[in-house]
Amino acid sequence: MDTLLDRFCRYVRIHTQADEAATTYPSTPGQLELGRLLTQELRDMGLNDAEQDEHGIVLATIPATMKHAVPTIAWIAHVDTSPETSGLNVKPVVHAPYDGRDIVLPGDPSRIIRIADNPELNTLQGKTLITSDGTTLLGADDKAGVAVIMEAAAQLLTRPDVPHGPIRVCFTCDEEVGRGVDHLDLKKLGAHLGYTLDGGGEGEIDGETFSADLAVVTVRGVNIHPSIGKGRMVNAVRLAGLFLDRLPRQCLSPETTAEREGFVHPYRIEGGVAETTIRILLRDFDTERLTDRAEVLRTAARTVTTEYPQASIDVQIIKQYRNMADGLKKEPRAVAFAEKAMRRAGLEPKLTIVRGGTDGSRLTELGLPTPNLSCGEHNLHSPLEWTCLEEMATAVRVLVELAQVWGESVTS
Repeated sequence: MDTLLDRFCRYVRIHTQADEAATTYPSTPGQLELGRLLTQELRDMGLNDAEQDEHGIVLATIPATMKHAVPTIAWIAHVDTSPETSGLNVKPVVHAPYDGRDIVLPGDPSRIIRIADNPELNTLQGKTLITSDGTTLLGADDKAGVAVIMEAAAQLLTRPDVPHGPIRVCFTCDEEVGRGVDHLDLKKLGAHLGYTLDGGGEGEIDGETFSADLAVVTVRGVNIHPSIGKGRMVNAVRLAGLFLDRLPRQCLSPETTAEREGFVHPYRIEGGVAETTIRILLRDFDTERLTDRAEVLRTAARTVTTEYPQASIDVQIIKQYRNMADGLKKEPRAVAFAEKAMRRAGLEPKLTIVRGGTDGSRLTELGLPTPNLSCGEHNLHSPLEWTCLEEMATAVRVLVELAQVWGESVTS
């Protein structure tokens, strides 16, 4: 596990935080930097076709060891980290062996990973945990997945006795801002099935995700100097507040929903008196209900503009991704193979749902069935993020077994 830990710690130190406002792809230069490093490491392993394209996407092929033709599968992870918490100057802290107590983060002692909030820690005493120092996120989402794929590739390349077909390694950019596969050429990827490594804990197979839209709400008022504003100014900032106040608070919010309940989530507001913009996430497992979520926003907009007819509120809906369960019905073996691989790795697989999305959501919708697998992520997008080295190592074993399961199954 030493090489796995070394890989992970090296990768998280590279600043790859995505920028939603950027107009470039990838949105930040650090993603290109990490991609270059991964490309060189893959070449050093002997994968001479490893390349980073003009969009920063890294592709390489682990050659087949089976003599007869086997369809290609792909292992996929993303190099960017969330824009919600700083990823600059990540300082990974290794807790080995974990002593079973709450973890005080040394860079900001007010930030504590508490067992009460992370009950899974109760089963990890004596294991190796990695956190940030508390001043940034850690970046296990998804550099745990990146490290797992790199380690699994290295192991297969030193074990030619393991029977498997060709495997495509793929690292994408800007997944955290919904653009992860915008420039991924599926023909060039050339895979029959894909698996993203971007999940929590161990032994989980995510075969269902939210369907997602983004709402951009633009509130336009009337600006004039406040000294002569009486009866003439219509303050878009205040109207944005009124609009938000009309959204449900006791339901349909992340704070009040769980399991299969969807939500409406305002997460960014910016602007001034003349114009204010609010960005709102719409999420539901039932794709058709996204229309209902959008109507909640339009109803709130109508109530505000009825009171303030000089103002206007525009609600623009942008499609993001769809529930991968719909596409996986076309290739149910994708999940079945992952279940078999996990059992061979000593795990009892758990079929889970994701209250979010992955690159696999988009890829499945585009025609490449791509469930998501565990790789040890916990407390994503937060300074309290952490991962477990042993869970990552288990994910490596699962990938090695998956390579064999796929090869055996399609040729039997």
